[in-house]
Amino acid sequence: MNINPAIFKAYDIRGIYPDDLNEEISYRIGRAFVILLGKKNPKIVVGRDKRLSSDSIFNSLTSGLVDQGAQVIDIGLSTTPLLYFSTAFFNYDGGINITASHNPFNYNGFKLVREGAVPVSGESGIEEIKEMVITNSFEEVKKGKVIKKQVFKQYKDFNLKGFDLKKIKPLKIIFDTANAVPGAFLPEFMKETKCETEYLFLELDGRFPNHEPDPLKKENILALSQEVLQKKADLGIAFDGDGDRIKFVDEKGEPIDGDLVTCLISKLILKERPGEKILYDLRSSNIVAETIKKNGGLALVGRIGHSFIKERMRKEDIFFAGELSGHYYLKDHFFCECPFFVLFKVLETISLSDQTLSEIILPFKKYFNSGEINFKASDKEKVLRELEKKFETGKVSKLDGLRVDFNEWWFLVRPSNTDPVIRLMIEAKTKEILEEKTHLFSDFLHG
Repeated sequence: MNINPAIFKAYDIRGIYPDDLNEEISYRIGRAFVILLGKKNPKIVVGRDKRLSSDSIFNSLTSGLVDQGAQVIDIGLSTTPLLYFSTAFFNYDGGINITASHNPFNYNGFKLVREGAVPVSGESGIEEIKEMVITNSFEEVKKGKVIKKQVFKQYKDFNLKGFDLKKIKPLKIIFDTANAVPGAFLPEFMKETKCETEYLFLELDGRFPNHEPDPLKKENILALSQEVLQKKADLGIAFDGDGDRIKFVDEKGEPIDGDLVTCLISKLILKERPGEKILYDLRSSNIVAETIKKNGGLALVGRIGHSFIKERMRKEDIFFAGELSGHYYLKDHFFCECPFFVLFKVLETISLSDQTLSEIILPFKKYFNSGEINFKASDKEKVLRELEKKFETGKVSKLDGLRVDFNEWWFLVRPSNTDPVIRLMIEAKTKEILEEKTHLFSDFLHG
């Protein structure tokens, strides 16, 4: 059987169904995962999204888990944060969510965690699973079984504790769940508030007929922005395909960058918990570190990617972390993604303020940012070396790609893991400097 090794990625397993990822491979992954955990008859929780292939892949995966002696806890439809919560809260030995997150409809995959919802990454187990899947030599053991379990009530209660929902005003909110699995759970949360809610593309449809479930692409939140303006809503909110990322749109229909939300949430946390450590990814604006320090927190910069962030949060006892991509993490949520914590914090803030969301965010809009620009590069390492040499007078960081800081501006260049592409970001103190540096890089990289 030909197996495409490229499906085994740095953070998860993912590929096109059925060409790269099919029932036979899913079965082997199930068996390999049990062996990886190294426990006899482990209890493994399994959830899934609503992609067209998810039910079939679930059946094959659980057959593999059971044949290798695992007790499978089937939680049914699940967002990825719900799967993480179920694994950690109920003290299971591991968990797998069947999802391809924000990818197009013809993809599927697996997000894997150990006990405590500790991620299994390329370095911490996915490579081992790949080897076992390719060699396919599994010994016969006593079979396990499948048990169904309802977990949503505990998840909802867990997320809402600490919030006084009576304080949240009857805000007008438009949600876009892109026909993906967050739509199965979001209305149950919002019923607990007095908010006036409208849902775009709520019906679950694994073909994603309206748009891809990736709110980072501007074209995917156009409908949300238009609806916010048309209905004169207080804000709009979009989730990605597996519900671990959240994207906000203000009352003017303008998308809010994830790092500015990190600023807002950090400020709110530090008001209640001064001195806490807060982690942000190195794509984030300089305003993030400035905001954390100004509000009495300890600002820490880190690598991009959930497994790196969670590992560092655990190691250094970091309370909160935010990524430009709209992933937010909380110590109190087992160091995992906490989209509903962030959602209710934002709603609480608007409710207790006499300002609109755009006015609340405005103080954080201090710098000018290019966003991520992709350039073709056949020899990515050579490009990084040349850029480092060209800009050697700046403050150089190689934490994740190449970031160089100057007084008036900085840039970050990161090679893509999968494509012959490098990703560039530039931030500057003025619009003129940003335009000048963007042209400079464009000429250099095209040359």
